Amino acid sequence: MTEDVTAALEKVPFRITNPELIPAERYYDREFFELEREKLWPHVWQMACRLEEIPNVGDYTQYTILDKSVILVNTKNGVKAFHNACRHRGVRLATGPGNCAKQGFVCPFHGWRWNPEGKNTFVFGKQVFSEELLDKAEIDLVPCRVEFWAGCAFINFDDDAPSLLESLGPVAERMNARHADKLKMDWWYATELPTNWKLAMEAFQEGYHTMKTHPQLHQLSALGNPYGTDADGLMVNRGLDARQTVNMQVDFLARLGSGMGGMVHDSEVAVLETLRDMEVPEDPVAATMAFYARAQEEITKDGLARGAPMFDIPKVSQEVEFHAVEFMFPHFFLLPLIGAMSSYRIRPLTPETCLFEIWSLTLRPEDEPYDTPKVPTVLPHDSTEFPEIPQQDYANLPRQQLGLHAGGFTHMRLSKDTEGMISNYQRLVDGYLAGLDLQRLTKASQIVNCGFETPITDIGF
Repeated sequence: MTEDVTAALEKVPFRITNPELIPAERYYDREFFELEREKLWPHVWQMACRLEEIPNVGDYTQYTILDKSVILVNTKNGVKAFHNACRHRGVRLATGPGNCAKQGFVCPFHGWRWNPEGKNTFVFGKQVFSEELLDKAEIDLVPCRVEFWAGCAFINFDDDAPSLLESLGPVAERMNARHADKLKMDWWYATELPTNWKLAMEAFQEGYHTMKTHPQLHQLSALGNPYGTDADGLMVNRGLDARQTVNMQVDFLARLGSGMGGMVHDSEVAVLETLRDMEVPEDPVAATMAFYARAQEEITKDGLARGAPMFDIPKVSQEVEFHAVEFMFPHFFLLPLIGAMSSYRIRPLTPETCLFEIWSLTLRPEDEPYDTPKVPTVLPHDSTEFPEIPQQDYANLPRQQLGLHAGGFTHMRLSKDTEGMISNYQRLVDGYLAGLDLQRLTKASQIVNCGFETPITDIGF
C-alpha cells in the first residue's frame, strides 16, 4: 500500500489490522455507524427494488436507506428514480407503493404536482412566489442515479461512482448465466432484527454454522461435511450405500427447499422425488454425481416444458463457477443451487437494528398468472411463520448482538479458510470510511463480490 492509503486507513476507528480479527465495536459503536452513514452508503450501489414490483406504467415504490428516500417509478420511457421530497417544503411524496399514471405525484401539504417523469405540472397560487424560485430546473424532482441488473433496480447517490456492472465484477456474469434477470417472486418476507446490519449479513457468509444451527441439514449430509467429525466424534451418515445416498440427497434438497424456500423450489423437489429409483453406480460418490447430473437434466426439461425461461442447468453448472451463496457488496445476496434462488437484502436502521428481507425466486413462465407481492409480509423476528432455516438463524443473531457487549469480548475470531468473506467485505468497508479513491474501491468490490466460504483474500489495501 502507498503511504497515503495507509495513512487514510489508520484514521478509521476500530479498523481491521489483522484480517482474522474483527473488532467488536464495529457492530455497535455509534461513531462507527455514523461514519458508515456518511462515507459508505452515499457511494455504493444499492438494490432498491425488484422490477416486478412496478410492472406497469405509473407504478412506483419507495426505497429508504437511513434518512434518505428514493422514488422508483415505471414511466413510458423506462424506470426512473427521484429523490423523495417535494421541492416546496420537503414533504415525502411517496410513502409506499402505488400508481401515479392518472394524477402523478401530489404533495399532501400544499398540492404541488409532478408527472411520472418528475416534471412539475402544478404550483398552487404560483403568483405569490418570486418567479426565479419556480424555475423548472429548480422545482422538477431531483433525479437519482439508477441502473439495472438481475431483474432489479439499483440506485447510487454518487454520480461519480463507476457503473453498476463495473462495480459488480465477475459475479454479474455468473448470475447472468443462470438467468437471474428472469427470476420472479414467489414470496417476500421482512423483519426488523435487533442486530447490527453487518452481523446479520455474516450469518450467511459461511457454512461453518450448519452443524449446530441447522442440524436437520447436517444430519442429511450423505457424504459427511468438510470439517470432519462433530463434537461427539461422529461423522454423520458414514457407510451409506449408493441407493441410500441418492435417497438422502433427495431428502436433503427437499428439506432445504422447505426450510429456505427459493433455494430449492417446490417444482424442483417434485422432479427430484421421481429420481429416487434411478439407476446409479454402486460407489456412493459416483452415485451422487450421477444423481445431480440427472437432476439437472430433468429439472431443465421440466422447466422448458412448462414454458419457463430455463437455462441449460447441466451446461452452466459445468462451465460457469458459482457458489450456493453469492454476495454483492454492500447488502445484497443471491443464493443459487439448481434453477431457483433465494435472495436477501439487509439495511441498517440503528447501530444495533436492521431490516432483513428474504425473497423466494423462481423461473416462472412469463404469461403465468401470479399475484406478485408489492410489499413484504412483515413478521416479528421470532415468528414461527418464517421458513425453518431463517427461524434458526434469527434465533442466534439477537443473542450474538448481546454477547458482543460481554466483558472481555474484543474481536471476532475468523477462520482464514472458510470465513474469509467476512474479513474481505469488512476491510472494504474500511476503504470507504477512509475515503480511498473510487477506482481502488471498485477493484476491491469485484474481489469481495463472491461466494461464501471464501478464504481471506488480498483486496488491494
